[in-house]
Amino acid sequence: MYTKIFLRLEPLGIELIAAELRRAGHDVRLIDLQVEDHGAYFRLIREWRPHAVSFSCNYLANVPEVIDLARETRALLPDATIFVGGHSASFIAADLIEHAGGAIDCVLKGEAEASVAALVEAAADRDPRGLLEVPGAVTAAGSGPRPGFSGDLDSLRPARDLLRHRRKYFIGVLDPCASIEFSRGCPWDCSFCSAWTFYGRSYRVKSAEAAADELASIREPGLFIVDDVAFIQAEHGMAIGEEVARRGIRKSYYLETRGDVLLRNKDVFRFWKTLGLQYMFLGVEAIDEEGLKRFRKRMTLSKNFEALEFARSLGIMVAINIIADPAWDRRQFEVIRQWCLEIPEIVNISVNTPYPGTESWLTESRRITSRDYRLYDIQHAVLPTQLPLDEFYGELVRTQQVLNRKHLGWSAAKALAGILARNLARGQTNTLKMLWKFNSVYDPALQIADHSAPVRYEMTLPPPHREVIDPHSLYVHPPRGRNGRSIDDATERFVDRTRAGGNPVA
Repeated sequence: MYTKIFLRLEPLGIELIAAELRRAGHDVRLIDLQVEDHGAYFRLIREWRPHAVSFSCNYLANVPEVIDLARETRALLPDATIFVGGHSASFIAADLIEHAGGAIDCVLKGEAEASVAALVEAAADRDPRGLLEVPGAVTAAGSGPRPGFSGDLDSLRPARDLLRHRRKYFIGVLDPCASIEFSRGCPWDCSFCSAWTFYGRSYRVKSAEAAADELASIREPGLFIVDDVAFIQAEHGMAIGEEVARRGIRKSYYLETRGDVLLRNKDVFRFWKTLGLQYMFLGVEAIDEEGLKRFRKRMTLSKNFEALEFARSLGIMVAINIIADPAWDRRQFEVIRQWCLEIPEIVNISVNTPYPGTESWLTESRRITSRDYRLYDIQHAVLPTQLPLDEFYGELVRTQQVLNRKHLGWSAAKALAGILARNLARGQTNTLKMLWKFNSVYDPALQIADHSAPVRYEMTLPPPHREVIDPHSLYVHPPRGRNGRSIDDATERFVDRTRAGGNPVA
């Protein structure tokens, strides 16, 4: 739901996969179903008739669409190899294979750049046993070796030229906007997040030279830095910034980071403000100590507020996330609404959702109320609500309407008149169109109706609740310990203090 209004991001993952396949000598084409319809996809399939078709499945809510497309593709191309990759697919590989009923040959877990060429080569031999030799491959007959990491991030360059509608990508007022990564992985271990379980708590970085080379090749004036936590290590952030400044690269940037990282590396963010940093997303998650403790943010409330104050002092527009728990009552929603009215930041309200791959998927003691993949979008409740479900959605939307009143509609159009005029002069209308979409997307009646829609594919329930789990059982990529994190000793100690088992930053 959020992506129907506020952003539509360049599909960097499939561009990187395409580049690796093209490097291996294959003819590759991309179609992004965020901006094109199924008719365009099937026209491409019928005209081109590829030997292999791959679907990216980064979000659980897209699982039914991916399976249906795979089934229809199998009917059109009975001899093609059909496989799926992506973040969410890596955690539900066996379910995807079962749901597809033979339409999906393989799910490729983990960083597919490392093994996608080997997978396509094995598939060309038409021997299903060959797929089981590919790291990360999961088939109906079994699984291959554990996935491996892709090589040096410097060697990975997305095939941006293969996307036909680059002007369709935006985030907020950055329109158009490309995406870029400076690092991969996250060394923290928040209970609601699957970034660290996917990467085995590793953290790798791209060199300043390679980052600047890629930045210089991007035409779009806006850049979204996709790193899970930007500029964890000050030295790395400064090195990229200095290279960007030396080359005279001018862009407008949007990034995501943690409040404690922002406060620890103030000089880095000050420097990036001079380079064009305009927008920042902070995962505050809660405005009470109990909520922070529940989500294991390892940061005190006062430090979160201090981080917001510092971002304001830089003149950076901040968007923050608050996690609404299904157990909230009307009073808790009202507290959040009042707080949202008192601060200038954009506030996004998401719903506490245990996802496969997160620790909360295994430790959440409340019974899952829906196994419908489509409801796993952090805007629906899949845990029991204290309020009647329709009232919960009513309170949720009323709270989100604070955002609507403050940052969308005519008031926003007036405040953003200059930016919108410049975008329109370039023929960009994505931001303008989003300003009036809120009421058509956020509607309690629509959310309730989603719960009644027929369910064709149901995810496997989590195993019985456990208070304590072995984190290694969650990992897609095997952890490599301290050696797998490209951070200095001081930053490693900082991470240890602010993750589970440490003392919250005071």
